[in-house]
Amino acid sequence: MSRRRQKHAHVNHERWLVSYADFITLLFAFFVVLYSTSQMDNKKVVQVSAAIHGAFQELGAFTGSAQGSPLQVEAAPPGQVQQILEPEKIAGSQDGSGAGAGVDVDQLKRELEQALGDQIKRHEIEMRVTPEGLVVSLREVGFFASGNADLLPDGQAPLARIAHILNAKGFQIRVEGHTDNVPIHKHGFKSNWELSTARATEVVALLIERYGFDPTQVSAAGYSQYRPLGSNDTEEGRRTNRRVDLVVVSHSGPHKELTEQAAVPPRREN
Repeated sequence: MSRRRQKHAHVNHERWLVSYADFITLLFAFFVVLYSTSQMDNKKVVQVSAAIHGAFQELGAFTGSAQGSPLQVEAAPPGQVQQILEPEKIAGSQDGSGAGAGVDVDQLKRELEQALGDQIKRHEIEMRVTPEGLVVSLREVGFFASGNADLLPDGQAPLARIAHILNAKGFQIRVEGHTDNVPIHKHGFKSNWELSTARATEVVALLIERYGFDPTQVSAAGYSQYRPLGSNDTEEGRRTNRRVDLVVVSHSGPHKELTEQAAVPPRREN
């Protein structure tokens, strides 16, 4: 009997406290890590925002006080970052040159409408806003003869006004040639592919050689009949599709990277 009593006297009924204490310690460490991580991320975002803002200020993209900058990141509670964007000012330069970094699409559209009022009324020029940026369409009826890639004399003046406005701001410009689906029979062009590309290249050559555009900021692409705005089953639709688009690129995206066909403008004889 004495042995049994002695054996039961040494049993510890509070051993569970050791496991419980370990669990509480691990739980505390887990929440400390979460808290410190959220604080670190928030500080990093603010630092990155300040660095980007300072870099763009040096390039002249942002002016005025920090309150008017396109990107503002304020200190926020853990796990929450507040980002304020001005929707119509989009960084358009991806190579660090600062060109087009701050495209105010509405303001640019208004300037062009004032300069091209007569051509817009005659439906020789149309403008529209797309996810890529502002598109200025030069309709064939006012700028090219049928099946020809040479710019008409009447199209020189409006192109000069467009070039003056765009070149003053240093935008990235992609010039796109488009046609309808009627096969071409003119001498010198085997297909609408060649005609659309030749017209785009003609405009690029004028922008660079006559109006002083930076060749690194301009490119040409030809899309033939495969990017229509209207139906090729009607005469009005085909007239709409025969055009050269000047795309003021507000940002780079996969659409541009996959479809752009850079072309070197031909040298002109003086």
